[in-house]
Amino acid sequence: MNEKILALLVQLITQTIQAGGYAGIAALMALNSCGVPIPSELIMPFSGYLVYLGRFMLFLVVIVASLGCNLGSAVAYWIGAKGGRPLVMRYGKWVLMSHHDLDRMTWFFDRYGSIAILVGRMLPVVQTFVAFPAGIAKMGRLRFHIYTTVGSLIWYSCLAWVGMKLGERWHTDPRLEQLFHRFHLVVELAILLGVVWFVWSHLNRGKRVHEP
Repeated sequence: MNEKILALLVQLITQTIQAGGYAGIAALMALNSCGVPIPSELIMPFSGYLVYLGRFMLFLVVIVASLGCNLGSAVAYWIGAKGGRPLVMRYGKWVLMSHHDLDRMTWFFDRYGSIAILVGRMLPVVQTFVAFPAGIAKMGRLRFHIYTTVGSLIWYSCLAWVGMKLGERWHTDPRLEQLFHRFHLVVELAILLGVVWFVWSHLNRGKRVHEP
């Protein structure tokens, strides 16, 4: 992630939480979960740091963050359920998606949707976008929100607890920033490899379809 962008994100997150308190945390997590790339890996540790300072209570931080996550996820799910399939059917060829891919997505969420949402809520980047395909596949709403809640509670508790325990080292230990960058680099590389595989497999499938 570009250093200037990261600095702006940190400033936005810290000012929003300091000004809005618990409501600020919920709002940021709602934006994160409906597709706006504001990392929970910045929001929750800073909230935990404010727990260390005595401004917040840890369990309330986690609860309001999970509520925000569900709110934002409901919006993304609704967009996917109402408009996702028609958009993919009409414009999917431009992003190498087909009716076959939609059928596979629906099958996947029918069979593995619970674990996909649970694990996806604990993965950087993935958690921001996982609700949209669940909506396209029309995964059961109750099941979707149950596993969204469980996954977010686990992940946000860990992140906030880490921020609280880091305490006074939050602004003084350069290893924290290095760790954050390495963590995101690994996840971003994994996603990049997934995108490359997706493009390669779909191009090959297209060639096989058009071969005499």
